[in-house]
Amino acid sequence: MAGAAASQQRALERIEVVEGDITALDVEAIVNAANERLAPGGGVCGAIHRAAGPELARACAAIGHCATGDAVVTPGFGLRARWVIHAVGPVWHGGGAGEDALLASAYRRSLELAARKGIKSIAFPAISTGIYGFPADRAAGIAVRTVAETLARQDIRERVVLCCFSSASAALHRRALDELRTLSSS
Repeated sequence: MAGAAASQQRALERIEVVEGDITALDVEAIVNAANERLAPGGGVCGAIHRAAGPELARACAAIGHCATGDAVVTPGFGLRARWVIHAVGPVWHGGGAGEDALLASAYRRSLELAARKGIKSIAFPAISTGIYGFPADRAAGIAVRTVAETLARQDIRERVVLCCFSSASAALHRRALDELRTLSSS
């Protein structure tokens, strides 16, 4: 158990929460809160597509589809980040349709793809909390727990940034991270 606790502590040290524009971060990969068709949309998805340029939409169209809870990778094109990992989170239907597991899977699959590509730094938006309606506080807890568990289990060396568009979202993510750190150290 001591080894698992130490691994969890190391994982938590690699997670940071920031408020800002995900397209401007200095990371190797950013995660797009994508839809299943991988089509340009609104919110974070629209901002990423606008910043990357039309090549991103063409690359996504060539892939064609990504299931909810899964993720795919494309180049970053005009972005500062070299890669875009398109993660499809669930639409909120009240919590009884497996939304928690699907959201966790979207974060986990993104980190697995990053590890396969040798990516050392990655930034996530608050997946599914915009137009998909996932409760922001619940999503923040799932994001932080899933990222920490995945980093600890696979001992991935990435720096993970949870990039929040609003101060309210950043506060929820910081609280979830602080709570997990407190639990992990006791």
